[in-house]
Amino acid sequence: MRFAVTGTDTGVGKTVFCAALAGALGANYWKPVQSGLEGETDSETVRRLSGLSQDRILPEAYRLKLPASPHISAAREGVRIEASRLTIPRRPGPLVIEGAGGLMVPLAPDLLQIDVFASWGLPVILCAPTSLGTINHTLLSLEAMARRAIAVHGVVFTGEPGEEVESTIIALGKTRRLGRLPPLDPLNAGTLADAFRAHCRLSDFSAQS
Repeated sequence: MRFAVTGTDTGVGKTVFCAALAGALGANYWKPVQSGLEGETDSETVRRLSGLSQDRILPEAYRLKLPASPHISAAREGVRIEASRLTIPRRPGPLVIEGAGGLMVPLAPDLLQIDVFASWGLPVILCAPTSLGTINHTLLSLEAMARRAIAVHGVVFTGEPGEEVESTIIALGKTRRLGRLPPLDPLNAGTLADAFRAHCRLSDFSAQS
């Protein structure tokens, strides 16, 4: 199983979901582009929350200091993000790849995150919060992927329960509901694994259909 994971926006919980999914699958995890190196990076967060060994956390292709849109961070360092360096790593077993921000985030002036997803041909999991505004953001994200013939594996929700919101997105977006990760306090490898087992079905991720 190989999945790319994106979100409707930044800060919607996709790194936490990636940790839960990678841990449940015993997968390799790869964050190709990391913007912002102060504090814990996304790869470090996944390592801490997934229970995976360090060798399962693959090194980033780009590590950029400034916590900003990748094309801005790269320009500040005199770097250009090249699609040729974003080829999928050849590693045996499952793989979870986390994109940078949302689908339309520029990696370079002429390269969007969604362009890279389209070139990979992997099924994409979309993380969407249940907060106000998510219907619009999620349906726009699904439509953008459909226009580029990207296979959407489904939507996983994050946050408090929102049955009407979730059902509306699944119906109008004509996609699969992959469960919901609730807010966790404390958030650690144990509580995350328990929440994934309680609110998501591993069988939904064991076959790419």
